[in-house]
Amino acid sequence: MKKTSFFVFLWLLLFSCEPISAQGWPSNYDGVMLQGFYWDSFDASKWKVLESQADDIAPYFNLLWVPQSGRTGNTLSMGYDPLYWYDQNSSFGNEAQLKSMIQAYKDRGTGVIADVVINHRSNVSNWVDFPQEVNPLDGQTYQMQSTDICRDDDGGATLNWATSNGYSLSSNNDTGEGWGGMRDLDHKSINVQENVKAYLKYLLNYLGYTGFRYDMVKGYSGSYTGMYNKDCGVPYSIGECWDGTNTIKNWIEATKVDGAIQSAAFDFQFRYTVRNAINRNDWTYLGKQNDGNWPLMSSSYSNGAYRRYAITFVENHDTERRSNASQDPIVRDTLAANAYLLAMPGTPCVFMTHWMSCKKDIKMMINARKTAGIRSESYYSNFASNAAYYAVKVTGTNCDLMAVVGTNASTYDPGQRWQRILNGYHYAYYLPKTAELAWVDLPEGHYEGAQTATLTAVSEDADARIVYTTDGTDPTPQSTQVVSGTTIDIPSGITVLKAALLKSGTVSSIVTRKYDVSSFEPYDINIYVNTDAVGWNNVNFWTWGGDGSHTPTNSNWPGDKVTTTVNIDGKNWYQKSYHINSSTDAVNFVFSTNSGSPQTVDINDINTDTFFEISSQTEGGKNLVNIVEMGVSEIVATSPSSSAIYTLDGRMVRQASEGSTLQEKTRNLPAGIYIIGDKKFVVK
Repeated sequence: MKKTSFFVFLWLLLFSCEPISAQGWPSNYDGVMLQGFYWDSFDASKWKVLESQADDIAPYFNLLWVPQSGRTGNTLSMGYDPLYWYDQNSSFGNEAQLKSMIQAYKDRGTGVIADVVINHRSNVSNWVDFPQEVNPLDGQTYQMQSTDICRDDDGGATLNWATSNGYSLSSNNDTGEGWGGMRDLDHKSINVQENVKAYLKYLLNYLGYTGFRYDMVKGYSGSYTGMYNKDCGVPYSIGECWDGTNTIKNWIEATKVDGAIQSAAFDFQFRYTVRNAINRNDWTYLGKQNDGNWPLMSSSYSNGAYRRYAITFVENHDTERRSNASQDPIVRDTLAANAYLLAMPGTPCVFMTHWMSCKKDIKMMINARKTAGIRSESYYSNFASNAAYYAVKVTGTNCDLMAVVGTNASTYDPGQRWQRILNGYHYAYYLPKTAELAWVDLPEGHYEGAQTATLTAVSEDADARIVYTTDGTDPTPQSTQVVSGTTIDIPSGITVLKAALLKSGTVSSIVTRKYDVSSFEPYDINIYVNTDAVGWNNVNFWTWGGDGSHTPTNSNWPGDKVTTTVNIDGKNWYQKSYHINSSTDAVNFVFSTNSGSPQTVDINDINTDTFFEISSQTEGGKNLVNIVEMGVSEIVATSPSSSAIYTLDGRMVRQASEGSTLQEKTRNLPAGIYIIGDKKFVVK
């Protein structure tokens, strides 16, 4: 071989060949994911609601998994009955709101994971017809045919119907498990493959998603997931392979293309071990197999070879406790469950309801995970195991982290070399004193009411101190100095706390926390309903939601009959007031007449003065409702208080306390022009 040819060959070898590595999940990943929905979370998971929480979620979560975003055949749906792929008007919002939400998280460094449902698909008007759609990314028209349906769909029922009605199905049987109710797609079909490939590129390159969570991947061969991921180049892919560890491993292996794994998978056995420990009140289950299955992330399974691809979780929308179905929920100790989850290898996926109810603790756990440098492939070892508690040490890139969980977690003493940094109900976190760092237990973020933060010196030097400032400047040896374990007050307003370790006159390990603390004042909202378009001569208000205090006085359907009316701008409006008790409080409504029929569709998440007009148009037999943007002068006339703050389009955004200053009234409002009393004010 000539020398020049050799160097050309070497160049091709180094730079032209595709690396033998997984495209579908990075190695040693240090991120944490949030499942941004639960079953029937139609209020909490709206695109505009999730976008409004970006500043709170993005600093802690690298990935946000959201519901399937395409339009379905049902008015209200979680998205698992997919019909349209390129119509992004779903139960959670429209396409513009979706893209805005995705971009808001992307701007903050957090990727949004799409829920991809391609095992099955709904039909337009009969058993076998699919919609024709134009893909806005490439301008091409796509449509699946009856011949794209697996021949053995619905146990042969679809074939019988198709034959009787002059249609043909595919000649191929399903490559995975069948699922009744919708049409199982034949992924051997070239047309199905072309449709799916175009759809996935649209999700990534048009809508802006970062990755995919594939629903029900046992319904078709894992090789197709590998094909699709390789084609679109998605960096993050997760399969829902609900089964034992060997089945999950085999599915992961089946996604290989050119020897490279193309997807991660949910670690169901991890979830089951946590469920067993909690529901059976025996924490030794954390170190055991579940029905002969080690968790995918376990060092005992294939020597830890698959922890890179293990997406760990302790609860999700299919396992949670629901009011109308018997699931397989964790019945208590969700804090301890999340403490274990967020300390262990694999990529943790936190469930939305846990995040909503345990936000401060989960933020602190994530801070501890990132402080230690825990990654998906970190090594761990069990330290103690009995029915009352379980202790595990995980080795991060920066230092070790010890998590102790269980009913008697507070009684476990790991020894003098460890410093406790967190403790809560049935859990505790420790760092080794050799870490030599400052720790602040209050995570940054927005809070209502004064807060406290405990400052801890993690150091082998018993004389080490903490120095701190609250004005955003870096601490020096001359800054305020306190002993380890000191608790300080965080007042209302904006506070930038910087704390550092002071050892032998030297400052190190500066920790920064920004707090936005406000004092919320409860306020009343007025709800106005006009029925001119439908001719109702009375209106019932059925209410629920928020903090649970908004149930109607008449607890039986159709709720409270409202007869009070006010005349505004020549129209009569039925009016009723409600008390909003916190910044997250809101009221949901259904309006009806007579004994409850006709009635309107559900109206969700109302926390400001709102004017509703009942429309004569219906959807699913229920009247639609229009929100009327009343003029500022008209609203101020009905609510003249100078402490009420309105946008220029007349929506009340806040009820400030009487006598508060202008600065207090407008604190933390987005930039814009507002009406207070009868004057306009600019908030920058």
